[in-house]
Amino acid sequence: MLCAMRLPMLRTLYALSAFTALASLSGCDLGIFSSEPSDPLLSKEAIATREAPQELVFQGVLGGEPTFLLVHDCEVFRVERKEGGGVQWTSLVKPDFYPLWTSCMRQWMKVENGTITVELGRQAFSAGGCCATHGKWRTVDGRNWKKL
Repeated sequence: MLCAMRLPMLRTLYALSAFTALASLSGCDLGIFSSEPSDPLLSKEAIATREAPQELVFQGVLGGEPTFLLVHDCEVFRVERKEGGGVQWTSLVKPDFYPLWTSCMRQWMKVENGTITVELGRQAFSAGGCCATHGKWRTVDGRNWKKL
């Protein structure tokens, strides 16, 4: 009698499991689950570009070419404006990889006599002082960076 009662429960459990699996798979291609917003002005890069502190942004002529650089979360990016107000970031410089969790503790940009110098430093969580990975880099054209 006990086994006869378990069989319908098991069938119900299997049916629920199958339904849940199918429901989760069917939503994979839906636009509502997309990580990219449909409005380019609402992308995480566009928002971070607008909200970046002025001391971490360079927008001007460097090496004879118009250049737009941004320091964000201990990484230097080249920023390109796109149609519709969006932006595209290209990573240029960042500290070396560290195998544990880190947070950005030190970042600055200095513009002087046609040269840009940045310092980036990431601290490991639960560690004192700075920095687990860090460095200073310099460029005269925004493309080629030399570690100091």
